[in-house]
Amino acid sequence: MIEISSLSMSRDDVQILRDVSLSVPSGRLAAIIGPNGAGKSTLLHCMAGLLAPDSGQVRVNGQDIHALREQGRALILSLLTQSQGAVPRLSVRDLVAFGRWPHHRGRPTPTDHTATAEAMARFDLDALAQRSVESLSGGQRQRAFVAMAYAQSTPWMFLDEPLAALDPKYVRDIMDRLRAMTGTDTGKRSIALVLHDLSVAARYADFCIAMKAGRIIAAGPWRDIVTSALLSELYETPLRLAELDGAPVVVGL
Repeated sequence: MIEISSLSMSRDDVQILRDVSLSVPSGRLAAIIGPNGAGKSTLLHCMAGLLAPDSGQVRVNGQDIHALREQGRALILSLLTQSQGAVPRLSVRDLVAFGRWPHHRGRPTPTDHTATAEAMARFDLDALAQRSVESLSGGQRQRAFVAMAYAQSTPWMFLDEPLAALDPKYVRDIMDRLRAMTGTDTGKRSIALVLHDLSVAARYADFCIAMKAGRIIAAGPWRDIVTSALLSELYETPLRLAELDGAPVVVGL
């Protein structure tokens, strides 16, 4: 479980997070939604320990995330940011294997090799194993980076806008894989991710964190709290939560 208490943060005299408190149960796919400038990415990075808040506390599975050293955090959560940086001449297999670094610190064991192979297979990357990451399409590249985060074998995965600039095929591919790996059974993961596509969030998320102007407007199981009225208020434009061929969609009015 993630427990956030009275989290506030400002940068350059601009208040980004305002007294944020919420709990996110384990085993969920939690979507953080809200308009631009709501503080979504900042909240995710504070949850991951990448940013230090001005006040408040974040506990992930009972651990005060800001009291842990980097390696300790890396055994509890993996974070995939919006910008992954350049990876010249790095093969897909080497990139995915890099997710094991917090475990072996440069001395990989058979367990690390097995975890890398499992991540490669789960994200259907075996045929691309020797390709350089820079040679991949956008969707293939993003799948490789998500596989690297998965290979880290952490209870929690945090993903900041993992679907940015992807076409519908790759959006569905990645979200299907993420949805399949969440749960409370052994080997399953808990996932929190920032999403802008509300129809994707409605289809895949089972927990929602709705943010606006640095505050939590609503948080809880998606089906219990997300309505057309909430979305319209959140984005300040008429929106409707509807259903198409049995799948939820969000449409503008």
